[in-house]
Amino acid sequence: MFETLLLNFMFILFPILIFLIFFENRAYAYNSKILVLLSAVTMCLCIAKPFKLDIGFIFDLRYVPFIIVALFGGYKNVLPLYIILNIYRFYVGGEGTLQSFIFATIILILVPLYSKKFLKLDSKGRVIAATVISFLTMGFYLSILSFAQGTSNREFWILTLNAFTTHVGVMIINMILIEKIITNIKNRDRIMQSERLNVVSELAASVSHEIRNPLTVTSGFLQLLNKSKTMTQEEKGFIELSLQELQRAEKIVSDYLSFAKPQSDNMVYSNMEAESEYTKNIIMPFATMHKVEVQFSFNNSLNKSYDRNQIQQCLINLYKNGIEAMKDTEGGTLFIDIFEKKQNIMISIKDNGVGMTKDEISRLGKPYYSTKAEGTGLGMLMVYSTIDKVKGSIEVDSEKGKGTTFLITIPT
Repeated sequence: MFETLLLNFMFILFPILIFLIFFENRAYAYNSKILVLLSAVTMCLCIAKPFKLDIGFIFDLRYVPFIIVALFGGYKNVLPLYIILNIYRFYVGGEGTLQSFIFATIILILVPLYSKKFLKLDSKGRVIAATVISFLTMGFYLSILSFAQGTSNREFWILTLNAFTTHVGVMIINMILIEKIITNIKNRDRIMQSERLNVVSELAASVSHEIRNPLTVTSGFLQLLNKSKTMTQEEKGFIELSLQELQRAEKIVSDYLSFAKPQSDNMVYSNMEAESEYTKNIIMPFATMHKVEVQFSFNNSLNKSYDRNQIQQCLINLYKNGIEAMKDTEGGTLFIDIFEKKQNIMISIKDNGVGMTKDEISRLGKPYYSTKAEGTGLGMLMVYSTIDKVKGSIEVDSEKGKGTTFLITIPT
C-alpha cells in the first residue's frame, strides 16, 4: 500500500511539475487548458492504480486534482474533468461506479460555487479552505459508501481512517506547493516590474529635462513666427500643426518626468485626504462631459510619507482611465473608495465600463502597452511606478463587458 501511495502522490505532482517546467510563462488561457489536460491524465492514472486494502476495499486520489481544479478554475475548467472522469470510471467498471458518478456530480455542482470567494482569500486561507473542503467531501463520500454497503463495521472504519488521512494529507501538501509556486511567480513579476520601473525612472531623470529645453525654445520661436504679417494662411497652418505636435511631445516628456524619484519639496506625511479631494474635483468636469457619475468615499486616518504630485497624477490617471472605459455607456458610475484596513491605506477605483481580459491585465504597467488605440501606456506605467515607490501593491479585477476594479494597498 505504501508503494501505491507514493505512486499516486507522484501522479498528483505530475501536472504541477510539468506546468512549472514547461508552461509557467505562457498565456493565461493556454495555461488553463494545459492544467485541465494534465489533471485529466492524473485522475485516470489514479483510477488505474488504486489503493487495495487487505480488508477488500479499494480507493484512490482522483478527487484531489478534481477539487483543486474546481476551486481554482470554476465550472468552465472542471466540467471537462467531470466528463473524462465519469467516462473512464464507467469504462473501468466494477463496484462503486454509480457512487462515483453521484459523488462527482455533487462536487461539480457545489464546489465551483465557492471558486470566486476562494480565489479572493490569501495564500494561507486557500490552503485551509481546500483542506476543509477535502475533509468534508471525503466524509460525504464515505457516508454514501456506508449507506450503499449497509455496513459500518471495523473494516469500514479502517477504510475511513485511511481515506481521510491520505486525502487530506495529500491535499495539504499539494496546496502548499501550488501556493508556493504562485508566490514565487508573483515575486518574480514584482522584481521584474520594479527593475523595469527603475530603468524608466533613470532614463526619465537623465533625458527629459534636456529634451524639454529645446522643445520650449522651438515652440517660442514658432509662436513668434506665427504672428508675422508676411506669412500666408497655408504657412500659418503648417506652424499651427508644428505647435500642436510640439505640445504633444512636451506632454510625453512630462509623463516621463513623473517617473523620476520623489522630490523632497513635494514630500508630505498625510492621510491622502487633501490629494483625493483635489483629484476628485479635477476629474469632475471630465466625468460630466462623458455623462459619468462619480461616487466618492473617504474613511482613512492612517498617514504615509509620499510625493504629493506623483500621488495626485497617479489617481488622476486611474480616474481618467475609468471614465474613458465608460464613455460609450449610458449612465456609467465611477466608484472611488479610500479606507483603512489592517494598517494599510486601501484605494478602490471601480468602473462599469468595457473591462479587460486576463491577458490584458497581465500586461498593464509595461512600457508602451495600452488598451486604448491612441494611448502610449505611460499613464499606467506611471501609476505602477508611483505605487511601487511607496511599497504598495495593485490588484486588478476585471471582466469583459462588466467593468474593472483597481485595488491599491499602501502599507503605513
